[in-house]
Amino acid sequence: METQRKDIKEDTISGFAPVNGLNMYYEMHGEGKPLVLIHGGGSTIQTTFSALLPLFARSYKVIAVELQAHGHTKDRDSSSSFAQDADDVAALLSYLKINKADFLGFSNGGHALVEMGIRHPAIINKLVIISSFYKREGAFTGFFDNMNHATIDNMPVPLKEAYLKIPGNDSAGLTSMFNQDKNRMIHF
Repeated sequence: METQRKDIKEDTISGFAPVNGLNMYYEMHGEGKPLVLIHGGGSTIQTTFSALLPLFARSYKVIAVELQAHGHTKDRDSSSSFAQDADDVAALLSYLKINKADFLGFSNGGHALVEMGIRHPAIINKLVIISSFYKREGAFTGFFDNMNHATIDNMPVPLKEAYLKIPGNDSAGLTSMFNQDKNRMIHF
C-alpha cells in the first residue's frame, strides 16, 4: 500500500510492506541504483538520515526503512534481533522487486547489515557500516555494563520526541521499542 506523503518532497513514495508478520514502513526517494538506508536504535528515518537522504537521492534510488517497533513500523508479537531485521529488510526488497542494492546502516542498522552480509549476500552490492561493531570487545569500555542499567530516561530526548510525533505512536510503544533495543544489545 503506497501513499504519497506531503511532509516530504513531492516525489517521495512511502508505504507499508507486509513482511514476516510486520507492516514495515519505507520511503523511496530519487532515481538510479538502489541504496537502502537502515537507521540506528531508537531512531527513525528522519532522525538518522534527514541531512544525508536528500544528498543520496540526487544519485540513487534511496529506500529508507523503519525497523520493527521504530518510527511508523509497529511492533509485532516477537522480540527483535539483528538477524530478524536483516530478514525483514530482505523481504521488503523482494516485495519491492529489487534484486540487488547497496546498503548503508548506522549503529544498530550497521549491526543488521552484518547479518545481511551473512544471511542474504546475494542481494548485496556494497555494505557501508557506520558506528557499529561485530563483537562485544568492539564496544567502548563499560558499554554493556551501562546497558544493563539503562532506563527510558537515558534515551536521547530528540529520539523520544521524533517517535512520539508520529501519529498513532504513544509512550507504551516508545517504552516497548526502548526495551527491545536494550535487550538485544544486552544479549549481543
